[in-house]
Amino acid sequence: MDTKQDISKRAYDQLHKDAEKIRQLIQVQMDNLTMPQCPLYEEVLDTQMFGLSREVEFAIKLDLVDEQEGRQLLDNLEQELSKLHDAYTKTSLK
Repeated sequence: MDTKQDISKRAYDQLHKDAEKIRQLIQVQMDNLTMPQCPLYEEVLDTQMFGLSREVEFAIKLDLVDEQEGRQLLDNLEQELSKLHDAYTKTSLK
């Protein structure tokens, strides 16, 4: 039988895998500077971010993930999204 520590580690690992998928979506957009206001882009990233935030909340409620670390994972992705918007804004103003 798995210990709480094992289950907690697996929860962190899964959250990080899901966050990495979102990071990859952001990176593709950064590499191509595809318009962030594109409805499909916004919908996909919004849906992915919402899903991850629900996963984090669930893991926190089950006491598998530290609340601060879970929030930091989401905050890091939000910062990357902000960088993408900033990069697009700079290129569109040229």
